[in-house]
Amino acid sequence: MSAQKDPDTRERIVREAARLLTESGGEPVSTRAVCTAAGVGAPTLYHHFGDKRGLLDAVAAHGFEEYLRSKRAQPGTGDPVDDLRRGWDLHVEYGRTHPAFYTLMYGTSRTPPVAEEAHRILLGLLEAVARAGRLRVPVDTAAKMIHAAGVGVTLGVIAGACDDETSERTREAVLSAVTVPPEE
Repeated sequence: MSAQKDPDTRERIVREAARLLTESGGEPVSTRAVCTAAGVGAPTLYHHFGDKRGLLDAVAAHGFEEYLRSKRAQPGTGDPVDDLRRGWDLHVEYGRTHPAFYTLMYGTSRTPPVAEEAHRILLGLLEAVARAGRLRVPVDTAAKMIHAAGVGVTLGVIAGACDDETSERTREAVLSAVTVPPEE
């Protein structure tokens, strides 16, 4: 098997690009630096990823897999609105602890394909709220509102412009806007 077709080579490139991205402190990482760190030439990198955007999508997927694992494994609380609340907190915490990956995922005008699964998880949580009769707006509208606010707060946390209190207040304001209290 040639090095260009070797899945271990692809994984090594992704791993080294992820390491460089994490160490860069938010600064851009060149494909040349990735090739040097992974011990490959540019043709090998481009064979596996097509272009730099393809590499960045693979790095985002690699870094975001931890987040998605925790989202997938999040057990329900029995209250779908509390599940949304916990999902928000998990989202913000991921951005706080993995700022380079989070910014790669949500800090650009292009959303990498791996973000689609996170969106489907959010839609599933909102559909549970709707089934419970507690959604004030359509599922798609609620998803857009929660996504916009959550990403904004998380990028603010990464930049040092938001703190935990801001996150909690914003979360509760958005949840109040999209949900109704349970019937007693």
